[in-house]
Amino acid sequence: MTAGWRVAAAQGYCQRDADPSLGVRNTEPARRQEVWSDREARQLVKGAWRAGYRGLAAVIAVAWDSSLSPVDVRKLTPAQRSAPDVFTLARAKTGRAAVATLSRPAQRVLDSYIVLLGAEIAPSAPLFRNRSGAPHSKDTLGDDFRDVRALIFEEGERRTLADFRRSGAVEALRGGASAEVIGTKLANDYATSAFLQKTYTPVDLETAQKADEARRKGRKQ
Repeated sequence: MTAGWRVAAAQGYCQRDADPSLGVRNTEPARRQEVWSDREARQLVKGAWRAGYRGLAAVIAVAWDSSLSPVDVRKLTPAQRSAPDVFTLARAKTGRAAVATLSRPAQRVLDSYIVLLGAEIAPSAPLFRNRSGAPHSKDTLGDDFRDVRALIFEEGERRTLADFRRSGAVEALRGGASAEVIGTKLANDYATSAFLQKTYTPVDLETAQKADEARRKGRKQ
């Protein structure tokens, strides 16, 4: 009950227990919890490539392995590829240094895409292009991803490319990675931020079951 309401109630201007502010709750918007599996990510890469969205296929492959945000992926340049399997960059959102690592399959998709471009991209120019040959913008990347998603999954599918980042964190957590390791991969304060931990590693059945197994082992010691 607010102090002002108590004073007014004492003076007979209102009912003591009818303070409308008592019904107000400080709630935050529900966080997204959607995740993709590795199999689904590979389906998206293959589907995009076969449908002629070669730049998108490379974006998906890089985004899945690197756990970079969509904006960071679409802004990658040839100069940031410091090794065949590594991009080094400063994140667009925070400016923090990030290292994006790629698996062999992702490297093959990326290199095949670059060969098929048929033109050399300037070192500081965006690497990923849409079907018109222009660099992917936020809108064209989102539109193309939705097109490919609809080709592969049901029309009701609403998971996005941005959910890849959370999916990678959940996979790492399931595999036993520490909060510090996950934070390094994401190039953020995951290790020390409860907010980021809830954002990138929501309640996960497999992880919860691992905790149950650990408890059972602990009981026997």
